[in-house]
Amino acid sequence: MAKTVAVILAAGSGSRAGFNIPKQFLMLGGKTVLEHSLQTFNNHSGIDEVVVVTSAAYIEKVRQMACTAGCSKLKHVIEGGKERYDSSLAAVRLYEGNPDAVMLFHDSARPLVTSRIITDCLEAMKSFDCVDVALPAVDTIVQCDKAGTRMETVLDRSLMWQMQTPQCFRQSLIQEAYRIALNDPSFTATDDCGTVLRYLPSEKVGIVRGDERCMKLTYAQDLSLLEYYLNR
Repeated sequence: MAKTVAVILAAGSGSRAGFNIPKQFLMLGGKTVLEHSLQTFNNHSGIDEVVVVTSAAYIEKVRQMACTAGCSKLKHVIEGGKERYDSSLAAVRLYEGNPDAVMLFHDSARPLVTSRIITDCLEAMKSFDCVDVALPAVDTIVQCDKAGTRMETVLDRSLMWQMQTPQCFRQSLIQEAYRIALNDPSFTATDDCGTVLRYLPSEKVGIVRGDERCMKLTYAQDLSLLEYYLNR
């Protein structure tokens, strides 16, 4: 049976939201933001190993945190990169010797990922080699010009979904997608599923229904809503 690996991406600086520390180390309900998702993946029976990708300055902090939290499945804490895809690639390369491994890439800034989502992802990976978590869009979505000053198209909302994480891949698939991408001079940073869609267009990407609680901590005011979901 293929090894299942949860990869928690925690190399962000949080500077965009004006936090004075990386947002994954902010406190939420008595734990750091990172601890919430770390423990959820660690405690899920379908996950074999956990990897955290963070900045060099926080590697030891993460190790100590995981030890204190009893996260026995944490196998590696590795250094990420400047862009999100650099951090994903670091984990992909770590498992080059396990091409059949099922890898679930999760943003640490989404602390309230649920066990149900993880279970559904693992089940979907029995039918696909690439799976994303998403929610149907509730607002009308429009396409604007590049300057963001003029509306061009109103998109069909029934076809629009808002992406969440984890994003899940067979290790050999995501490695191949990035191999092709890195040989493309026009390649720009994107999410991992976007890389598969662009460079392996024949690959079918499955969708697992997300959860409103699996929101991303982006701005300071998001902490209040996350606290509400946590307490509820």
